[in-house]
Amino acid sequence: MNIGIFTDTYFPQVSGVATSIKTLRDQLEQNGHSVYIFTSTDPKVDKDVYERNIFRFPSVPFVSFTDRRIAVRGMFHALQIAKDLHLDIIHTQTEFSMGLMGKFIAHTLKIPVIHTYHTMYEDYLHYIANGKLLRPRQVKTMTRGYLRGVEGVVAPSERVLTTLTAYGVKTPIRVIPTGVNLPQYEQVKANHLREQFGFSATTPVLLSLSRLAFEKNIHEIIMALPDVLAEQPTAQLLIVGDGPAREDLEEQVKTMKLADHVTFTGEVANDEVYQYYQMANVFVSASDSESQGLTYIEAIAAHTPIVVMSSPYADDLLTVPAVGQTFHQQDELVHAVCDYLANRVDLSDRSVRQRILYEISADAFGKRIIQFYADAQLIYQEDSEKSAKLSD
Repeated sequence: MNIGIFTDTYFPQVSGVATSIKTLRDQLEQNGHSVYIFTSTDPKVDKDVYERNIFRFPSVPFVSFTDRRIAVRGMFHALQIAKDLHLDIIHTQTEFSMGLMGKFIAHTLKIPVIHTYHTMYEDYLHYIANGKLLRPRQVKTMTRGYLRGVEGVVAPSERVLTTLTAYGVKTPIRVIPTGVNLPQYEQVKANHLREQFGFSATTPVLLSLSRLAFEKNIHEIIMALPDVLAEQPTAQLLIVGDGPAREDLEEQVKTMKLADHVTFTGEVANDEVYQYYQMANVFVSASDSESQGLTYIEAIAAHTPIVVMSSPYADDLLTVPAVGQTFHQQDELVHAVCDYLANRVDLSDRSVRQRILYEISADAFGKRIIQFYADAQLIYQEDSEKSAKLSD
């Protein structure tokens, strides 16, 4: 198949969506399909640099998310490219500019379109005019409107499925978790990183890895650190990533006099991320806005125990302490982290971890998406034939 992926976000932007699309592209190509990325321009990408099968369209920073972008023109140029490529199916990854462009082109070319619903927008309404401009009811209406006219929807988790069902979405929805390249996360331990940051082999290391956005609630991890240090005085918190909340978080660390125990690394290249999971003793997250939690499954793939904020997704994922635990309150976070740092949790039960790893493997992800494409093409063909008979 010739597959067009339409997305507002792609590398070098750092996000779970960009990682998901890269994984999908790799798997589709490994299975013999041709994949073409239609995305926005990026200041970090020289327009004269060749990018294989990637087409970028003029864009501007998105309102309230200035490190994210939306395309502002290029609809008919993209249509001509899609025609020349003889696309068989379009897979949109955003409900905004490139997603709307993808839907238009699919309908024009009379080919099916699949959409992945990545973002739980109700968790982000406070970014737009302090939550006064958009309400949950409007998110529901906009979501239903966008998903009308697509052949299928990929939900990365049961939480997304539940939300879309509650919105009244009638389009077929299939839960397909984003996959992880498991062999990459199972490589040799990255001990050199400990040396780089001045940690010894026995230093207890807590890892926070995400975009440094306010909804990730990284400030709660920092707030809990003094209580962790009371039991583990040499513990270190490594905060990997960058984003709009970084300055506030650095100021919080300074105010709490924790500079000797907190390190900010900035952005890390995607192909180096696995090393950070491997060098840590425990992965921590207080985010309550995850539609899937790609960093959670990346940590699990690296065999690093995780302690994360309770949510329907996390609670379903973490059923045994050997894999990880969820928390509601700060004292529960501290207790769980200290249990892992002090080796009070038996990590030898591998059965649940292996089941999770199978479910989240990139190979399984690719095969499920390819099957969904085939099903969508069949549905589209049948609907087209019905419409043709009715018109006769």
